Amino acid sequence: MKDLVTSVLVILVMTVVLGVGYPFVVWGIGQTVFPHQANGSLIKNEKGEVVGSELIGQNFTSAKYFHGRPSAAGNGYDASASSGSNLGPTSEKLIKRVTGDAETIQEENPGKQVPADLVTTSGSGLDPHITPAAAAFQIPRIAKERGMSESELDQLVARFTEQRQLGVLGEPRVNVLLLNLELDKLKPQAK
Repeated sequence: MKDLVTSVLVILVMTVVLGVGYPFVVWGIGQTVFPHQANGSLIKNEKGEVVGSELIGQNFTSAKYFHGRPSAAGNGYDASASSGSNLGPTSEKLIKRVTGDAETIQEENPGKQVPADLVTTSGSGLDPHITPAAAAFQIPRIAKERGMSESELDQLVARFTEQRQLGVLGEPRVNVLLLNLELDKLKPQAK
């Protein structure tokens, strides 16, 4: 009987400490030290409305915007259905889709090689970033559509290029949502 009482007390104490106390402490540290990240890295417009997250890509289809990577998550950038396509490199379906996308995108810049991240999905299907090369590939289209100079857009892409973390982790990348929001600030478009 003594062992049973001890076991029940240990379960109750551990439930309170690990099930209530620990999550509350971690939540408190997150809200105090990293409030932006702890709340989803949400991005708000000038009116204070949430327009997205720095961590989840969005589907920009207008020729006036930079386009992100294709998404295999749900109906595209669906955070509740995060996943890749699970199609292997020999999959006919994958080869047909990538080849078709590359041919379509190639029409923007005939003769220039299409960056791989403009036709391939990320593992999560939610990647909000593209390479600086993928952003640069899209500059002529956007310059034409918005009536901006290519050098102005080059400078914008350079300004929004995030470098490797700690100088060695990851690759240089451009957050498409942040770049497009800044593009709209510089050269607003009629809705």
